[in-house]
Amino acid sequence: MRRCLVACSVLLAVTALTGVRAPVDPPLPQRLADTGGGSQLITAEASATGATTGTVTWWNRRSGQWVAAGSAPARFGANGLTEGATREQGTDTTPTGLYDLPYAFGVAAAPPGTRYPYRRVHNGSWWCQDNAARAYNRWVEPRPADCRASEAEHLITYPAQYARALVVGFNYERPVRGRGAGIFLHVNGHGATAGCVSVPAAAMDRILAWADPARRPHLAIGTDSGPTAITRY
Repeated sequence: MRRCLVACSVLLAVTALTGVRAPVDPPLPQRLADTGGGSQLITAEASATGATTGTVTWWNRRSGQWVAAGSAPARFGANGLTEGATREQGTDTTPTGLYDLPYAFGVAAAPPGTRYPYRRVHNGSWWCQDNAARAYNRWVEPRPADCRASEAEHLITYPAQYARALVVGFNYERPVRGRGAGIFLHVNGHGATAGCVSVPAAAMDRILAWADPARRPHLAIGTDSGPTAITRY
């Protein structure tokens, strides 16, 4: 025991003298398999697939280095997270993966400084989730006859959640029927989401004022580790 204490004391002394410290993990974006190729990134990370809360962080890349610009507590789907490539519609799960952010929208006006294309919500604004509709996983205004109201989201009926939001490009460019529709980054409601990622209203305003489409921001969603680890995307 005495020898161990002496050895530990020597190591501590050497560390103090040389300034050598334990290695520090690089910033999260530098550990991702892909960041989308832009110089802005949003990460939404949960502890495990069963988690309904986590952290959203937004990052800037300058001079080859990623630096956090802000962070906020996040909420995920009521049934946690699942692999985006195999997600099923109606499961109340947040899809993991790396996604672009096509445009912003809201019941309220865009916050000052917003550079993203911003679409205001009106009484006739719907998000079609009807698998049989031609406009599946698209904003429709007015709602077409082939998109049933029971299979669509009347956006204006969510004035708190959709006060301000960003469309997440999950299943968006070439929609796969049954995979899921209407995944957004939006303002918190009363609890977990139906599959979106949500943050406090003040954080959503900060994200919209920060996001610059010219810098090609993406959203990476994932867990700390395992098959859905955020570093895989």
